[in-house]
Amino acid sequence: MDCIFCKIAAGKLPATVIYHDKEVVAFDDIYPKAPHHKVIIPKKHIATINDLKEEDKDLIGHMVYVAKNIALEIGIAESGYRVLMNCNADGGQAVYHIHLHLIGGRPLHWPPG
Repeated sequence: MDCIFCKIAAGKLPATVIYHDKEVVAFDDIYPKAPHHKVIIPKKHIATINDLKEEDKDLIGHMVYVAKNIALEIGIAESGYRVLMNCNADGGQAVYHIHLHLIGGRPLHWPPG
């Protein structure tokens, strides 16, 4: 498979990894939109949110839990942060491997754009 996030999860491409366990990897976004912009990916390849199966529910919950813990560790939990996923082209998805963006460290406005 020629998926950049699968390669990062497998350690075959460099990334500034800030967290990993048996299910997920988290790293700094290479095009940050805020002072803190992290990406949390599952090690399992799932192309889009539309491809999620019932068996993936716990994995998605784990990704959100990891995002919360990273927010605490980097000191943005109290002031606030955003966790989001994009789906397909109109949703802004650029890499077709589901991932959470954890964004914070500045005021975030709504709507995002």
